[in-house]
Amino acid sequence: MSPAAFLPVDDQLEILERGAVDLVEESSLREKLSRSAKAGRPLTVKAGFDPSAPDLHLGHSVLLEKMRQFQQLGHRVVFLIGDFTGMIGDPTGKKATRPQLSREEIETNQKTYERQVFKILDREKTVIDYNSRWLDKLGSAGMVKLAGRYTLARMMEREDFRTRFRDGQTISIHELLYPLVQGYDSIALEADVELGGTDQLFNLLVGRDLMKEVGLEPQVILTVPLLVGLDGVDKMSKSLGNAIGLEEPPQEIFGKTMSIPDTLMWEWMLLLTDTSTEEIERKRIRVEEGTLHPKAVKQELAAALTARYWDEPAAAAARAEFETVFAKGGLPDEIPEVTVDGARVLVKLLAELDLIKSNKESQRLIGQGAVSVDGTKATDPFLELSPRDEPFLIKIGKRQFVRVRVRA
Repeated sequence: MSPAAFLPVDDQLEILERGAVDLVEESSLREKLSRSAKAGRPLTVKAGFDPSAPDLHLGHSVLLEKMRQFQQLGHRVVFLIGDFTGMIGDPTGKKATRPQLSREEIETNQKTYERQVFKILDREKTVIDYNSRWLDKLGSAGMVKLAGRYTLARMMEREDFRTRFRDGQTISIHELLYPLVQGYDSIALEADVELGGTDQLFNLLVGRDLMKEVGLEPQVILTVPLLVGLDGVDKMSKSLGNAIGLEEPPQEIFGKTMSIPDTLMWEWMLLLTDTSTEEIERKRIRVEEGTLHPKAVKQELAAALTARYWDEPAAAAARAEFETVFAKGGLPDEIPEVTVDGARVLVKLLAELDLIKSNKESQRLIGQGAVSVDGTKATDPFLELSPRDEPFLIKIGKRQFVRVRVRA
């Protein structure tokens, strides 16, 4: 076990409770940690990730950071890929039935998860497992038996199910199975602790109930907040366009972090970095007093995150480029270049090159003054870019640059 595992239990709890929301139950976790230290047996700590999207983002990393803390304390961390549960679709927080993914989609997504998780977790100390390993074998008889361990009344205690039922929204039978098979994961792994987002609390509690039913010591539950995205409003999500992917280039991680509202940087610092709570509070007070500029704090946060997911040299280079491009009005060192044949209308060109999602979105951004051509804000969405020897320099928003060479 790691030397950190010999920290006094109170010190371990202080580390593990940092940024946590729910802990069910602290007394049980204290007892498990004490037994672990005495017996020299690490706790089994699981967290499940359904590969429902192509890659991981900073929202996922809140949970991964908590896993890393357990790992540093010497415990056995299981990164559980829900290749079976992903085909059901987690109904948590959904107002309608979630689309079910195919096995092929799951397999494609899980390959990126298997790679990206090591941006945070220790490759040598991480167990990657797949819940199809036991759920495929459960079979129809086993599934019926599992369903018999829980009542519909208890399942309808879930707020989202209750709300959808009240509003006449569809609830498919397979959705009711999701918390049960997630709970079965805890039985299969004999988990001591299960981690999840606050929206997962009901599912995690089902796991505790099922473990009691089969005579296992129930797992401790520890939940973490849902990270607010770049817009400062909604939960971070790729579909909402307010996320930072773990494998995005260093310049993107740094620049996007610098774009978040000042009020959000304290939560990000608490959940995504190792900065002590005392140091975070000192910085917050200094910002409120006017003796520390919030931009300096945000630059420190952006550099820390870039270094975490890449390395220190990459963070330093990203910071230098940010200063050059945004503070001094320069250009990034590397700007992608594309070539098109024949004159193009600006609004259609942006969508054609996938620089902006649609013609409508292009027109909106141009109307807001967010697009410039050769250093001049574009005011006419139907501006024609005619063939010429030199490429056009197009800037979209604050960070996106592209050179477009128009050939005759």
